Amino acid sequence: MPVTHKYRTVAFGVGVVAVTVIATYVLWGAGGPAEPAYRLRPDDTRFTAMGQRVYAAQCAACHGARLEGQANWRERGPDGKLPAPPHDASGHTWHHDDELLFRITKHGVAKAANLKDYASAMPAYDGVLSDEEIVAALSWIKSQWPAHIRSRHDELNRANGR
Repeated sequence: MPVTHKYRTVAFGVGVVAVTVIATYVLWGAGGPAEPAYRLRPDDTRFTAMGQRVYAAQCAACHGARLEGQANWRERGPDGKLPAPPHDASGHTWHHDDELLFRITKHGVAKAANLKDYASAMPAYDGVLSDEEIVAALSWIKSQWPAHIRSRHDELNRANGR
């Protein structure tokens, strides 16, 4: 084997290893596969129409058909759990960035916020709704907010690098 061909073969092998290492790091990170970032799409009318259907079927029973939440949502009930908060401008949903809203919906409040002993009536929708359905429902919620609230939520996302 000529020397030039040998060096090309070695260089190719090193390149393959480098690409594999970089791809593994990017895809898997230090602790396993990272959950991809999710961005809400409140201006996509077809997507928010799906979100409205998902919300009506899965969320409205607790959070209200008009996003109004349950009465006394800031006060724990006899079971120690908070009632469902509103998702309209009067609530605090818009105080959380897209990523946290997605994690709360998919995994539940305790896991999303890393709170070991937090009791919540909010179910986790992992295995119930697809990621797309979760993002669609959250996108529909955001599409219902007044422009100034949506703008503040967009600023929050930007501040958190989203």
